[in-house]
Amino acid sequence: MKLLHYVLGLSIFFSHISFGYDRITGEPFASRSEVIATNGMVATSQPLATQVGLDILKQGGNAIDAAIAANAMLGLVEPTGNGIGGDLFAIVWDAKTKQLYGLNASGRSPKSLSLEYFKEQGMSKIPSHGPLPVSVPGAVDGWFELHSKFGSLPMTSILSPTIEYAKKGFPVSELIAWYMNRSVPTLSKFDGFKETYMPNGATPKKGEIFVNQHLAATLEKIATGGRDAFYKGDIARTIAAYMKEQGGFLSYEDLASHTSTWVEPVSTNYRGYDVWELPPNSQGIAALQILNMLEQFDIEGMGFDSPEYIHTFVEAKKLAFEDRAKYYADSDFNQIPTDWLISKEYAQQRLKLLSQDKAAKRYDAGINEGDTIYLTTADKDGNMVSLIQSNYRGMGSGMTPTGLGFILQDRGELFSLKEGHFNVYEPGKRPFHTIIPAFVTKNGKPWLSFGVMGGGTQPQMHAQILINLIDFGMNLQEAGDAPRILHTGSSQPTGEIMSDGGYVSLESGFSTKTRRALVQKGHVLRDVSGSFGGYQAILRDTKSGVYFGASESRKDGQAAGY
Repeated sequence: MKLLHYVLGLSIFFSHISFGYDRITGEPFASRSEVIATNGMVATSQPLATQVGLDILKQGGNAIDAAIAANAMLGLVEPTGNGIGGDLFAIVWDAKTKQLYGLNASGRSPKSLSLEYFKEQGMSKIPSHGPLPVSVPGAVDGWFELHSKFGSLPMTSILSPTIEYAKKGFPVSELIAWYMNRSVPTLSKFDGFKETYMPNGATPKKGEIFVNQHLAATLEKIATGGRDAFYKGDIARTIAAYMKEQGGFLSYEDLASHTSTWVEPVSTNYRGYDVWELPPNSQGIAALQILNMLEQFDIEGMGFDSPEYIHTFVEAKKLAFEDRAKYYADSDFNQIPTDWLISKEYAQQRLKLLSQDKAAKRYDAGINEGDTIYLTTADKDGNMVSLIQSNYRGMGSGMTPTGLGFILQDRGELFSLKEGHFNVYEPGKRPFHTIIPAFVTKNGKPWLSFGVMGGGTQPQMHAQILINLIDFGMNLQEAGDAPRILHTGSSQPTGEIMSDGGYVSLESGFSTKTRRALVQKGHVLRDVSGSFGGYQAILRDTKSGVYFGASESRKDGQAAGY
């Protein structure tokens, strides 16, 4: 078996050729320069959404207004990753109070659906699509929570650009057209999907104008009627009736009783920088656990393209993800030892298990894939928003309520059906969540708002972005463009256990010599495509106040400022 892995590894080695962009400045892998501006900055995964956010800033709106506007626009132009049928998390730096605020706007499971139902159906896991994985969509309530606490422009002004684009249409970008078409075989069998996303018999092609009149009408009701128009009005009744027709359990009462939660962000210090994430039910603290372990090593001395760095990173990730699989869940239903999990002392204990010479096949937890959008905004007053929003699997569950113009999320798939598990399915419970916004402060001042979308990729890339910036001295765009390391196959919050060590995927740019050395340490290397996440970031120069923006070269994204 070891020989087979080595031969397979060699086939991977020689299929990789280092790439470069022939730029006259910066690292050879940098796709472009950072965007630099003074009055405001917006970075999203779709240029039209970035421009909508920027227009809101120019109209006198603040970073929070711009974030909501950009998110609404992304739900229209990038329905493959998000929309008002999904959940939202955000971290806000408020310039007035000079502190961070965290918002958990994720929804809960239907109160009338029980664990016993899944057992009676003979299910060992919750289905990925259809009515059963649907939980309450929290995004709209998240918008209004953010707006009531920090917003400045009226919601009618904030949602107006998306409403106009939805009515008149917009040209679909390349990557989104590809992902929409990919969803057809799975989702087109569900009522409402074809009517909304295949009006001419197919999903729109690159450059084709796509109109979503139903979404425009839904957003108009929300803009004028507030969050209750979504959770207690005709929209909620339509969702409930549709779900009942589809054999689902999400009810009007589930929607009407929904609330978001303001939470305290949690942090660890990595080489002088305070890195902030949101506590479970999200997976953000996995990034903090990884960084706590890696801080014990001379990462800079190892070098970026070294088997020592990649091996150490992967093994630290494996250790953190065992805790993620066991403990990360809804804190209203569990006593989660968050403070201990992100402590330096615990990191020291876990590192005793890490071998520098050999890849581990399995680890135990310590104390005893997804599609998303990420955006960030900043304004002239120093407010900054780190926001992530998702339907989970691509376009979501496939449940497309009649005449509303959006799909409901399938986030409930991430519950475990194993009794006694922290993340076991229970009525009215929030599922484990992959989506995580991040923020970094230095000496109590805002330094970096960033995120990387993409399921279990996210905490791995959060850690790598910071290592690229802090240990390897890259600039903001280079830190995102640099080749990425992805480990797949860890134990999961849904109950799967790693027993074979999983596998490592490396982007082009890592050397053949390094790949060979990793195989010799026992790592299995495997090529994957499109799984390395999507990055946006805004960095603030604490002395000059100048903003630096960066966007993902692997996606359709854009950072823009003024």
